[in-house]
Parts: sequence; structure tokens; C-alpha cells
Amino acid sequence: MKTIEGIEGYKALTGQPLGESVWLEVDQDRINRFADATGDHQWIHVDTEKAKEGPFGTTIAHGFLTLSLIPCLTGGLLKIDGVRMAINYGLNKVRFPSPVKVGSKVRASVRNLSVEDVQGGIQVVNEVILTVEGEAKPVCVAEMVSRLYS
Repeated sequence: MKTIEGIEGYKALTGQPLGESVWLEVDQDRINRFADATGDHQWIHVDTEKAKEGPFGTTIAHGFLTLSLIPCLTGGLLKIDGVRMAINYGLNKVRFPSPVKVGSKVRASVRNLSVEDVQGGIQVVNEVILTVEGEAKPVCVAEMVSRLYS
């Protein structure tokens, strides 16, 4: 875990890589629980038998499940001292270039794109790229926008 000394320390990281997460396996139970939470029970996600005959040969994670793993994967990358509060401010863009097949292990790589001053703190835009172990094409590319307040 990288420790950053407050807002000024974060500003010094503008444009730099911030690290890579550990690998996380996406199993069928996680996919099923996400389907239950969102009401999205499309067969490519939850019907293991039908999915064998489908375009991916197995079930795949929902795109929004993949996106929702970002906080879990990136939460251990940075510790920011001297910050009162950090909030998720939104997303600039999200793409899912490739599916996450059940049983795959995913990892996040984070690179800072920009840091700008806002009232009481800073707004940070980080590019987060999720990849599957052994695959070259990313499964999710997102620009995450956060605000940090001192």
C-alpha cells in the first residue's frame, strides 16, 4: 500500500501509475448474488447449462458486476493521510471490451489522469483498467472521478 501525504502529496502524483491490485476470482456464486441484487438474471450470467452452448462457452459476469469490483480491488492501493473525507463523484466513461468468464481472476491497474482544485479539496480522475489473468485485452476500462477533502 502506497501512503500519500495529504492533498499536496496526491497532486505530486498527477499523471503517474498508482499501482496494481491483487487478483480476485469471479465465481458463479458472486455472479448469482449480483443477479439477485440487480434483478438481471439473463441466461448468459446465471444458466450454466445453457451458457455452455452460448457465445462464450460458459457464464460471464455482468458488466456492472465487473465495474462494481473496482472499489474492492483498488481499496488497498493507497492510504491518504490528512484527508477528512473521500467520495466517489462519478465516472467519465466506462467500456467493457471483453467478458469476464466465470472462474476468471481479475486485477485492477490504476493511473492518475488529473488532479484539480475544488472548493475544500481536490477532484481526482483515475483511469482504472481491469484485466483477466492470462488475457491481453482488458475487461473494463473506466475513468473514476473522486473528490478528496481536507
